[in-house]
Amino acid sequence: MTSLKLATNKKSLTGELTIPGDKSISHRSVMFGSIAHGETRVTNFLPGDDCLSTISCFRKLGVTIEENGGELRILGQGFEGLTEPDGVLDVGNSGTTIRLLMGILAGRPFFSTLVGDESIAKRPMTRVTGPLSKMGTAVDGRKNGAFTPISIRGGKLNAIHYELPVASAQVKSALILAGLQAEGETTILEPADTRDHTERMIRKFGGKIFKEGQTIRVEGGQRLSAASVNVPGDISSAAFFLVAGAVVPNSEIVLKNVGLNPTRTGIIEVLKNMGAELEIIQTEDDSFEPAGDLVIRTSSLNGTVIEGELIPKLIDEIPVIALLATQAEGQTIIKDAEELKVKETNRIDTVVHELKKLGADIEATEDGMIIHGRTKLHGGVVSSHGDHRIGMMLAIASLLCEGEVTLDNPEAIAVSYPNFFTHLESLIH
Repeated sequence: MTSLKLATNKKSLTGELTIPGDKSISHRSVMFGSIAHGETRVTNFLPGDDCLSTISCFRKLGVTIEENGGELRILGQGFEGLTEPDGVLDVGNSGTTIRLLMGILAGRPFFSTLVGDESIAKRPMTRVTGPLSKMGTAVDGRKNGAFTPISIRGGKLNAIHYELPVASAQVKSALILAGLQAEGETTILEPADTRDHTERMIRKFGGKIFKEGQTIRVEGGQRLSAASVNVPGDISSAAFFLVAGAVVPNSEIVLKNVGLNPTRTGIIEVLKNMGAELEIIQTEDDSFEPAGDLVIRTSSLNGTVIEGELIPKLIDEIPVIALLATQAEGQTIIKDAEELKVKETNRIDTVVHELKKLGADIEATEDGMIIHGRTKLHGGVVSSHGDHRIGMMLAIASLLCEGEVTLDNPEAIAVSYPNFFTHLESLIH
């Protein structure tokens, strides 16, 4: 494990950034290109470790994928073009890869085994393996299919009606991908809206999927056709610079071509609720994925309550929202966020533990955290705990700290934002 001394106590951040491609959409572009018929081209693909794990897995399943920086050429031959892998499919640190891939493999008439790193080995898989078993897939793994390694012998699937116990885009997407291969119509009821990139991607690739209220319906036996996909910038990555621009004095940052999918814009709602000076310039508003430029300026912030249906729209941004709250006047309460406990780390405990090291007045609750602002931060030795979003949050926190900040395991950030530190350095003046 390496350590990195971070930039501290900065007086201003100014400049313009083009945010790397959206991680969720990059994953799905590879998956849909692989199960569609024909040549799919992807631009602004995110070449982070997680998305490269997805490419690796589909190559092992027999798909030809040519990669040139942020551009991909994928030669798909439909679901039936996937072949049994010679070895295990290693998803690395990617929860999206393993959960969505299980949905695809569920309908394939061959055997495969999925593994990941130490973090993936701790993440619960029953929420996917359970409903896939009900559809007719033979799935097994440690603790009766609860943890990796996961083995799947796919085959003929039956459509099901399934009510998601928790709002999860990954679980929903896995069942949609299985439903595309099942006999009949699969219906999925979600307790709250979650990111809808999978549904948008199906339509992009010529398929049909319907949503009425909280119920999603997908017919089996559909044939998908190749498409061209331009991946917008990742709002979850942009969130770190939105927070930095709002809390570092004398700052103005322009973020270009950021995805503005309404199921992902919770961070924008929170910033506005807290009084941030944020300007949105819409540039793309097509049926695939809306996008725009964001301008953030140093702001006077007030505490807020973040709960309920807003949580699925910002679940990945909560670590940096906690940092934002340390610089707001008054109390901020985050609740209904139990899902944070089963991310790359238990993000509730990890965020509280690490920010306390820097002087934050923050406490964990069963389903979130309470932050008391406004707080001066100081130096210390902190750790990403192998979690990319914790690492980036702490790097932004260091900009506000009096005294030296050292970050252990900074390399975890490459999972979603390989050039994060280069971009951060370009803004410091």
